[in-house]
Amino acid sequence: MRLTKQQLDVIKQVLFKHFGEGSELRLFGSRADDNARGGDIDLYIEPDLHSADDIVEAKLNALVELHLLLGDQKIDLVINRKSGRFLPIYKIAKESGIRL
Repeated sequence: MRLTKQQLDVIKQVLFKHFGEGSELRLFGSRADDNARGGDIDLYIEPDLHSADDIVEAKLNALVELHLLLGDQKIDLVINRKSGRFLPIYKIAKESGIRL
């Protein structure tokens, strides 16, 4: 995993704060690969929230806070509401991602 302990702690704290302590969080993509270089921070979330409005608000607030605390980095949040809609990225993120 190519994140510092401080970055990891910030990410977990911010995402649990906005999406709920019972949320599942995973890091996937190039930052999950120790042999890769560069890349954005790709995060998969199964939120502890159910309302679409609450999830949108949480996403916006979390991204603002992450950018303030981590600096100017590209951060992608993939959010699986478990509403029955399946996207292939969910499978990729769950299978290749590292649980935070």
